[in-house]
Amino acid sequence: MPEIDPTEARRRIDAGEAVLVDVRKSEEWDAGHAPDALHRPLGDLDPAEFAGRSVITTCRGGGRGSRAAEALHEAGVDALSLHGGLRAWVEDGGAIVRDDGSLGVLD
Repeated sequence: MPEIDPTEARRRIDAGEAVLVDVRKSEEWDAGHAPDALHRPLGDLDPAEFAGRSVITTCRGGGRGSRAAEALHEAGVDALSLHGGLRAWVEDGGAIVRDDGSLGVLD
């Protein structure tokens, strides 16, 4: 599955060219997620929601995000997986927040 590095992913998200979709479980999301990401657990992912949009999928380390991007791609969605997941996002300087805006953590 094609991947995208965190720097280019942030550029595309900030430019409105793509949406970041976090496919982790709810408790992982609640602990912290990328700002402006959408939460769609892997089992609830509906490709129809993203028709005509560019999507970057993520999870904590990249495995689930890659599976999500592959499923979306097979359904005709323009999808890439965030290389290294949110761990790489953080290592590259990306923020992790909770829904209330406070600093989040990766569990």
